[in-house]
Amino acid sequence: MAERVVRLPDVGEGIAEAELVEWHVKVGDVVREDAVLGAVMTDKATVEIPSPTDGRVTWLAGNVGDLLAIGSDFVRLEVDGRSEPATEAAKPAPAATAAAKRADHGTSPPRTPASEPPAQNSQLSASPLRDPVERPLAAPAVRLRAREAGVDLRQIRGTGPAGRITHDDLDAYLARGRTGATAAAHPARTAVTDIKIVGLRRKIAEKMSIANSRIPHITYIEEIDVTALEDLRAKLNSQRRPDRPKLTLLPFLMRAMVRAIAELPHFNAHFDDEVGVLHQHAGVHMGVATQTPAGLVVPVVRHAEARDLWDCAIEVARLAEAARNGNATRGELTGSTITITSLGALGGLATTPIINHPEVAIVGVNRIAVRPHWDGAAFVPRQMMNLSSSFDHRVIDGFDAAQFVLRIKLLLETPAMIFIDS
Repeated sequence: MAERVVRLPDVGEGIAEAELVEWHVKVGDVVREDAVLGAVMTDKATVEIPSPTDGRVTWLAGNVGDLLAIGSDFVRLEVDGRSEPATEAAKPAPAATAAAKRADHGTSPPRTPASEPPAQNSQLSASPLRDPVERPLAAPAVRLRAREAGVDLRQIRGTGPAGRITHDDLDAYLARGRTGATAAAHPARTAVTDIKIVGLRRKIAEKMSIANSRIPHITYIEEIDVTALEDLRAKLNSQRRPDRPKLTLLPFLMRAMVRAIAELPHFNAHFDDEVGVLHQHAGVHMGVATQTPAGLVVPVVRHAEARDLWDCAIEVARLAEAARNGNATRGELTGSTITITSLGALGGLATTPIINHPEVAIVGVNRIAVRPHWDGAAFVPRQMMNLSSSFDHRVIDGFDAAQFVLRIKLLLETPAMIFIDS
């Protein structure tokens, strides 16, 4: 028998290290060529690493959450052949998936060191029933199935790595008619659970820390009457073709922002504060913050300035679906020059959005509500919405910020102007 060392491959230009986010194998497993060994993440995109050959796993590089250097040993396999060790850099799986495809590792207990062989009996290594306040460890797809079936995952013992609940565990629970998972004595409610922040959650934390520490934010909030816009949106949706998605407010806002950026182009920029240079972009690459089962990601609608209303709507819908399903590529999740963030119906009255570093502006959409509005003679009911927008005060003055938002306000309140070249 011989040993084959599989090294962590180059998973992206300029990437020096990647975070280990998931193991698909354990020590002692027999794997086939092209079987997925594990997954690593860089820049919110996950890459699966396949096995280059048949063999038996004898060693794993580390635990979920560890940072691994590109080119370092990833997995060691015992393979048929001469006794001389062989070394090979695995090739990443053809498609890079968004971090939403990964399981949520947030509540996993400390993992047994990867170099130690697992227990032979999977039932002995299965996780115990959890405290009601602890979130079970399971992939988003497993959570969705359990939610649809009305199953509380805390009542299922996980047999996957680190006690992860797998599809097989859920199937077995359902096959038993939910009788096999009887409630065990719960730990004290005062117990403290240590949650390691890994994967996408850690990337979000790092990015927010950088943005908050390096960018002096100024937030400008403006009230907007969207009654006419909502009437127009309703009419367009009632007459739309079957191949077109339902229009939300976002495509209108994107077109209004493109018009405003044409007059104030320095809002569509990156600020390199290390060298003191503002990189002003000609193309408007609109980031649209999107909530996924794994956390917040920002897919990018490229060249929004060249898209019409329907094209913007189609691309937003496509990217949001890809992000939520875990199919968005690294290229679709990077490169934005200005960002929109919206909580939809949960948007509240006002927010203080954090700028997507190294951008210099972010526009936040708040909830639409019917409010009394003075028209000069009487109070009338109107559909009102607040825009909460933040700007990098190092390169954007308050006066310019107000100009930018007021230009968007004018376009949204008089939606015909969005489509008319002045």
